[in-house]
Amino acid sequence: MDRQDTEIGTQVQDGVGVITIQRPRRMNSLDLRAARDLRRAGLGMARDDAIKVVVLRGAGDVAFCSGADLKFIRDGGDESLGYLRPKAREAPGGYGEIFGQILEYLHSAISEIRRAPKPFIAAVDGVAAAGGLGLAICCDLVVASRRSSFEYAYFKTALTGAESNTFFLPRMIGLRRSLDLAFLNPRLDAYGAKEFGLVSAVFDDDDFDAEVDALASRLAAGPTASFAAAKRLFNEASLGERLDDHLDREREALMRAADSPEFAARLESFFSRRPVGH
Repeated sequence: MDRQDTEIGTQVQDGVGVITIQRPRRMNSLDLRAARDLRRAGLGMARDDAIKVVVLRGAGDVAFCSGADLKFIRDGGDESLGYLRPKAREAPGGYGEIFGQILEYLHSAISEIRRAPKPFIAAVDGVAAAGGLGLAICCDLVVASRRSSFEYAYFKTALTGAESNTFFLPRMIGLRRSLDLAFLNPRLDAYGAKEFGLVSAVFDDDDFDAEVDALASRLAAGPTASFAAAKRLFNEASLGERLDDHLDREREALMRAADSPEFAARLESFFSRRPVGH
């Protein structure tokens, strides 16, 4: 299963699976192919009984993941996967359809992570923003290097929120803090994120890889069946059967926002670094 020659690298050793988003030049953002390959890697490791724990991380030390690749979105996406297109769109000619294609895979990956009968660890070393924040907090444990930061970020481009953020945030940190994180959009450092309840542990930058390896090895040596049963019970108590339905609603709302003229204007502003209206 070890693959390092794609944008989603995989490695398995001693019962520990590692999935690495390998797009550091794009802040480990996800285009359509990367989202599809991430979903495939997550599904494979979730259902492989020989793998006891999975670590999800980004290549390099600048970003864990920054969500969907906005350059890919702006450049028109991939028209080859027509079967993923929605039956109707409220604003033809917008960007919603392209977002929808990416989210189809990302949301499926998130669903697999939650259903997996084993722990998933998000190893955040760098920025976790927008969809990257969602990918982190959907995991069972989140550990971060001191240099890491966490940001909701969707409103910067007039989007809404997806990749499980609007589902997990209020359940993890409460409604008031979730609204603060979304509307005020603070960039939380690693310790701020831990104080908010988003992060399990913070490690020194130089020790980060070793600490992640030690944690994964500890869990891999643990009572796998008990972990699986407890995770299922926690999910049933806190999530019920609502996650997949909510992911669908997140996808629909973000697609509508991405079809708006305001998103188009803010997308161009994002790349030109000019304020909207200039």
